Amino acid sequence: MGISKFIFTRLMGWSIEGTFDAKIKKAVVIVIPHTSWHDFYIGVFVRRILGIEINFVGKKELFKPPFGWYFKWMGGAELDRTPGQNKVDAIAEIYNRKEEFRLAIAPEGTRKKVTQWKTGFYYIALKANVPIYPVAFDYGSKTVFINPVFYPTGSIEADLKILEGYYKNIVGKVAENSWD
Repeated sequence: MGISKFIFTRLMGWSIEGTFDAKIKKAVVIVIPHTSWHDFYIGVFVRRILGIEINFVGKKELFKPPFGWYFKWMGGAELDRTPGQNKVDAIAEIYNRKEEFRLAIAPEGTRKKVTQWKTGFYYIALKANVPIYPVAFDYGSKTVFINPVFYPTGSIEADLKILEGYYKNIVGKVAENSWD
């Protein structure tokens, strides 16, 4: 058992249900609920244990010295956030440049309580022609649920109802900010 798995499962008491299909090299990974900064290292543990590349985007300034190498090593891709630029198109272009890219994103857009998701993740998946992995960090059961891959149909209302169904009764680190 690797050190990451030992820490995650034995010391922290977490488990992982489900997995990523290694043949699917490009996807949008939605992680819900996002209620705490603790979600970041939970995600890093999962990525390490499963041995799969999971990525993020950040403002291009993060990728300059002295820490730029670290953010790239962690799976980061720089995004030019110049005003007036279409972010969906810019992120879809990252998919075009990379052979493997699984973008982790929190549709809530904040760690506070929300009643509606931001839909950028959905339009990124459509524009980049990639599936969506619904992933839940359930602090109530200390389980990371990697749900089956979902292929968006273009009918956002119908698709969001399906995706939101994966997050019923999932408890975030800050329970009152959980999605539901």
